[in-house]
Amino acid sequence: MPTPPRTKVSAKAIATDLRGAAQLATQGTLGLARMAEGVHQSVLGTLGARGDTSSTQTGSHPQATGLTGWVYSAVRGITTLVGKSADTALRALTPLLETTGAQPPESPQRAAVVAALNGVLGDHLAATGNPLATPMSLRFNGAVLEPGQMPAPTAVNGKLLIVLHGLCMNDLQWEHAGADGNPTSHAAALAAAHGYTPVFVRYNTGLHTSVNGAALSDKLSELVAHWPVAVESITVLVHSMGGLVARSACAQAQTEATVAAWRPLLKALVFLGTPHHGAPLERAGNWVDVVLGSTPYSRPLAKLGQLRSAGITDLRYGLVQASDWQGHDRFRRQPDRRTHLPLPEGVACYTVAATVAKPRSLLAERLVGDGLVPLHSALGRHDDAARTLRFAKNQQAVVYRLNHMELLSSPVVRDLLVGWLAPS
Repeated sequence: MPTPPRTKVSAKAIATDLRGAAQLATQGTLGLARMAEGVHQSVLGTLGARGDTSSTQTGSHPQATGLTGWVYSAVRGITTLVGKSADTALRALTPLLETTGAQPPESPQRAAVVAALNGVLGDHLAATGNPLATPMSLRFNGAVLEPGQMPAPTAVNGKLLIVLHGLCMNDLQWEHAGADGNPTSHAAALAAAHGYTPVFVRYNTGLHTSVNGAALSDKLSELVAHWPVAVESITVLVHSMGGLVARSACAQAQTEATVAAWRPLLKALVFLGTPHHGAPLERAGNWVDVVLGSTPYSRPLAKLGQLRSAGITDLRYGLVQASDWQGHDRFRRQPDRRTHLPLPEGVACYTVAATVAKPRSLLAERLVGDGLVPLHSALGRHDDAARTLRFAKNQQAVVYRLNHMELLSSPVVRDLLVGWLAPS
């Protein structure tokens, strides 16, 4: 399959990036000022000085009084004013750049930076209307698919391969240099071997998994309705968090009341390194909240530990349903209380788990996994047998001496996919 052209980026997009960065800078300065003020007040409070916050609380944020309070208030006021001025100026500039000059291809570097930012702060970006927030989109050959902007019927077929990336990533990162130096990907190999038409998904990985799952279900129904030829089948290939999003989409597409148009067309679902039962690194990160909140001096800094997005905290136990997080404090340490969600019925489900360990190193496999996801989590296994995901033995594989990111480029993984997804 030829290398997809990169999505075009205009001068308007550059202005939008600047506006988004200005908003973040303003919010970051305000946040740091509040944390510094909180530390100041906590220290004064322990000394019995007038800075005690007991009578100066606004919500949960302690505010200083007197000259110190005036200084912090001035910092907040000036920062807000400057931020609003920059945002207003950049907002006014954006329409003027609609038709400026040639549009260079989107660089992988810019796409990677924006994707990482969305992974860490994506929920905040979306909630504040920041233009850097990534909306979910489906893409074919680098072009965004919309109801009125579909490819020509002669360029596609009805055998769709939907490809989802993982946390802090984007659709361009599926592509790697092949043995001959030319760009290639698992999707390209499947297209060449079995005639799939790859459609890539780009989404904000900082949102709750269930929010992205609902959006994906809607997008796939829209795709089926407007695809230029009749859709015969849908196969979904996912990496890491993308697997949780896909499972969530399946659950929300088929309820007791309705079945989304795309769901009966789903034939196969392939997971690469998906943390079905969570990732220990997120749980370890959750300790930051506890440690920083343990003393009055560091308690205001606990907000630093809570920069993790909703998407990241969903990875603690692999949350895929809204009921698993609604009404709960996502930063509070608590046991795994997920409602078990089995693999979707009537779908051939495959999973690949990687480990950096050598073969027959059982302890290393269990504790290390691929460096991010434990082996048992990627295989869907759980100490509670009732929560284990039932992958058929011939539809699961372990690849050795491979890390989480190498799943995207491994020839061994590619051969597995080509074999598994061959026409029966």
